[in-house]
Amino acid sequence: MGKTVRLTMAQAVTHFLKKQMTVIDGKTVPIFGGVWAIFGHGNVAGIGEALYQVRGELTTYRAHNEQGMAHAAIAYAKASFRQRFMACTTSIGPGALNMVTAAGVAHVNRIPVLFLPGDVFANRAPDPVLQQIEDFGDGTVSANDAFRPVSRYFDRITRPEQIISALKRAMQVLTDPYDCGPVTLSLCQDVQAEAFDYPESFFEERIWTTRRPRPDADELASAIALIKKSEKPVIIAGGGVLYSQATKELTEFADAHGIPVVVTQAGKSAIDERHPLALGSVGVTGTSAANALAEETDLLIAVGTRCQDFTTGSWALFKNEKLSILGLNIAAYDAVKHDGLPLVADAREGLKAISEGLSGWKAPAALAAKAEKEKKIWMEAAAKAMASTNAALPSDAQVIGAVTRTIGGENAIALCAAGGLPGELHKLWPATAPGSYHMEYGFSCMGYEIAGGLGAKMAHPDKDVVVMVGDGSYMMLNSELATSVMLGLKLNIVLLDNRGYGCINRLQMGTGGANFNNLLKDSYHEVMPDIDFRAHAESMGAIAVKVSSIAELEQAIIDSKKNDRTSVFVIDTDPLITTEAGGHWWDVAVPEVSSREEVNKARANYVKAREAQRIG
Repeated sequence: MGKTVRLTMAQAVTHFLKKQMTVIDGKTVPIFGGVWAIFGHGNVAGIGEALYQVRGELTTYRAHNEQGMAHAAIAYAKASFRQRFMACTTSIGPGALNMVTAAGVAHVNRIPVLFLPGDVFANRAPDPVLQQIEDFGDGTVSANDAFRPVSRYFDRITRPEQIISALKRAMQVLTDPYDCGPVTLSLCQDVQAEAFDYPESFFEERIWTTRRPRPDADELASAIALIKKSEKPVIIAGGGVLYSQATKELTEFADAHGIPVVVTQAGKSAIDERHPLALGSVGVTGTSAANALAEETDLLIAVGTRCQDFTTGSWALFKNEKLSILGLNIAAYDAVKHDGLPLVADAREGLKAISEGLSGWKAPAALAAKAEKEKKIWMEAAAKAMASTNAALPSDAQVIGAVTRTIGGENAIALCAAGGLPGELHKLWPATAPGSYHMEYGFSCMGYEIAGGLGAKMAHPDKDVVVMVGDGSYMMLNSELATSVMLGLKLNIVLLDNRGYGCINRLQMGTGGANFNNLLKDSYHEVMPDIDFRAHAESMGAIAVKVSSIAELEQAIIDSKKNDRTSVFVIDTDPLITTEAGGHWWDVAVPEVSSREEVNKARANYVKAREAQRIG
């Protein structure tokens, strides 16, 4: 067996984590950027003490909310293009369950994060322990079983030696481009404190590098033949392009073969949007230029995207009856969606291989000409939507315009997650550098924004992180604003107050529903809330200002550049105005029977719109 070292199971975890490395820009660095921890009786004596012992080599960060710290860890990994990630530890019960929502975010977006929740006593001596749920029909169940459907790998550690194989499996999942996602190792609290003679070899330094599978020869040949037959190909670039660090190859591919590029929410910033063939966002929140070409395309080259309904306009966007789909994806599961011809490979390797096989071939010149024409039309519409205004209640687009004029550029990262802002940002934010646009829209999780901004700033402390958040999402989870101040990590938070859930209110109206329970004024109340967001942000240590116009917002952002800590800009906005140009129908089921004529009309429109859907 060789030499051993006697450690508790929790100590073995921390000593293992600090020895896992990766290589970035030729430099070997720890693959774990740190551990987020909120301690309770289920982890403070075990993993808490173990983290203290390695605090000089593996930094522990304290948060105010378990979901918030998990969002920060997820954003850190996303901003690092999955090359580095973090771990999160909590006590059992509510602390652990608070992370389950964030686990869903990581799972949907295929982001690596290691969850280490405490669990019940394996020996069951004090059963039921404080915060333990009890399943009347299964004595092995704990609250942590809720992590199973939102984890790519789950394990419950009931003996100290089990952590050896569990941690090895965890690292394989966290670093694998296909399996990548959240890992949950549920640590029974008594076992955390139990000792075992671990082999010293378990704690040797290991370097993890990115696996880059190359295309199968037959699939590659079929893909090349399919492209050569096409007359109106369009590339949809997803998040896989960024995670593969294939942005250079994507641009070279588009240039070499004259194929326009449109982007998903996760794929935005995969190509510099100043490029003549870059037509911006596609689908429900797409630009008019991107959607115009997508409607006519006869070949959709889907690179690193899972083709969710916002991207495809609920599969009603593509109107060409001769449409074929080529799925270049690391996951066969995604590559074959909607009868796609699969090319299972790393995005970077796949693009290079296809381009070599297409040597000398270009799409018809008319395609690039149409792209240029449609892009010009869109840019004029976007400029109009983002133009400055004296309106008392500006639109989201006008606020975005103010932000881009004052703090945009290649050194800025725009971050958002839910509500109406993602749609406007997807269309309008001028992403020019990889990672300059950071959107959590796979799970569209309200509350991600501020905690996510913190994680992005930790990954890129030299960048200006601009968090754009609505009042509804801010109210759900704002506690890590105080953490950003505590850690000395400056965020720029633009808080748009439209007095309720404006996005869902618009959707409600669009499907014939009455204004009900979304805007504060339309909700049951005895007294209308009058929330002072400026004062609230100041109470958590931020520098905050309430502005009354777009001009004041721009000046406040300029003035804030001298601030030494997180700055919050509060502005009232109109809950009803959205950018009219671009966009596409989205399948939201409308009641088939209603006593309201507005709903019946919306149902008739819904039935008609569904006729354009590609089924299967």
